[in-house]
This record gives sequence, C-alpha cells and structure tokens, in this order.
Amino acid sequence: MKKFTVYILIFFLFGSCDLSVRNSDIDAIARVNNIYLTIDDIDQSLFYGLDKKDSLFQIQNVINDWATKALLEDGALVNINIKKQEEFERLIQQYRSDLYTSAYLEALVKNNLDTVILDYQYEEIYKQNKELFVLKEDLIKLRYVNHDKSMPNASDIKRRFKRYNFEDQAILDTISIQFNSFFLNDSVWIKSEDVLKKINPLTKGFNKVLLKKLNFIQLKDSLGLYLIQVNDIIEAGDQAPISYVFPTIKQIILNRRKLKLVNQLKSEIVNDAIKNRKFEIYN
Repeated sequence: MKKFTVYILIFFLFGSCDLSVRNSDIDAIARVNNIYLTIDDIDQSLFYGLDKKDSLFQIQNVINDWATKALLEDGALVNINIKKQEEFERLIQQYRSDLYTSAYLEALVKNNLDTVILDYQYEEIYKQNKELFVLKEDLIKLRYVNHDKSMPNASDIKRRFKRYNFEDQAILDTISIQFNSFFLNDSVWIKSEDVLKKINPLTKGFNKVLLKKLNFIQLKDSLGLYLIQVNDIIEAGDQAPISYVFPTIKQIILNRRKLKLVNQLKSEIVNDAIKNRKFEIYN
C-alpha cells in the first residue's frame, strides 16, 4: 500500500484532509506530548487485502496502540527513578551491541564456514562419542504394504513383496498408488513406535511382539490386508547405527567448527585493529 492510501484512510478516519497542513514539516498523523507518529512509521503491509472498513479499523488500532505505548513510556520516565533508568539504558545498549555483533559474526561464519564433511570425520565422532549414540527406542528395518482385501492381483502383490528382487521393487513402486498405505524403503532405520502408528493391527493384543524378530507377517483389519517384512532390529539400549545418527553427528561437527571459527574471527579482528592502530590499550 502506498503512502497516499494511508492518507486517504486518515482522511476518512478523522474527516479531514488538513493533517499535512497542520504538521507539514514532519508528516505527522498523531502526537503524544512532543512525540509524533508519522505516515512512514506505519507498516503498510498491515493493510494488504483489507477493505475500507477493516482498513479504517486497523489504522485506528495502530494509532491507539502507538499512543498507549508512548504514554506508558512517558509515565515510566517520570515515575521510575534515575538509577533504574540508567540500568535500563545499559541493558538497551548491551542488547543493541549483542544484536549487531551477533548478526555480523553470523554473516562472517556463513561466508567462511567449511560445511564439507568426509565419511572418516563422521566415523571419528561416532567412535569417540559412543555414549552419545545409545538408543532410547527400538529401531527397525522393514517394508510394508496395506491394500484392500478385494484387490484382484493380491496374490501377485504378495509374491512380489516377499521375493522383492529388482523387478518386483519397480513394479510395486509403480502400482503403489493403489495401496492404502505403504513403506518400501527397507534399507533405512525407522522407529518401531512409528511403525505401530501406521500399522493398526500391530497394536492389538500381542501382535507388537511380531516386530521383535526377522520374519514375514500378514495381518488384516477393517482397512484391508497388511504385508510386512522385518529385515533387521536394534533394541533400545544398544548402539545406534551410524547411518541413523548422521544428522546428529553432522550438527556436532558443524557446531564445533562454528565455535572454532568464531574464536578465530574475533582474534583476527582484534589483531587487525591493533595492527592498523584502531585499537590501543593505554598504560
């Protein structure tokens, strides 16, 4: 929304187009003591998509909110003692400094951080920090398919699902749109609890123990037939496989690199300032 549109809203709100005349030097639309609210202070995006009625309501709220905060701040300056005000100012300055320095360091890190991680570096962290990678839940490798009991090619699906050679994988993937639900990537580790949420019959009775051993499982419920092939299992308390904790290891490595880089950058900035006589310590 252009500034002109806000002027129009102000005109409709106050029934006057004389605002620019009254405060032509500062383009003000409201005042609290010696503090002015100008057109440029208003976030124009607040009015996107609003009709005239809603826009008028919105601008009235903006002005009232601004006035309330300004009056409260004025009241605080009068009623809060000087010592407390000085403390607030120090906090404000510290926050401002932290905001700028953090943003600057973040930009420097982004431009200079080495994000390439080699396989041996993953393995080093994994071996050196085994206590960090103990499982808190069971993991499983499996594939499953859930389809209607009445599917005409159900026997062929079962045969291909159990055999699961390269051709079978391609065909099952192609016809997967016909399944109610499925998961065919049996080379990745997933949480057993996530499997139970997807395959409802496994939550009934003692069926969940079926996930504790490597086997083919066939179950059914009102939603259809479930074909499940369990390929591997790791129980809670065991060491997590490195492939499962790759994201965690990556974060550990990058965080260490960031910390090292930040310290290096700080040191270089100080040394450069000393070298160029921008920073001196007086005896």
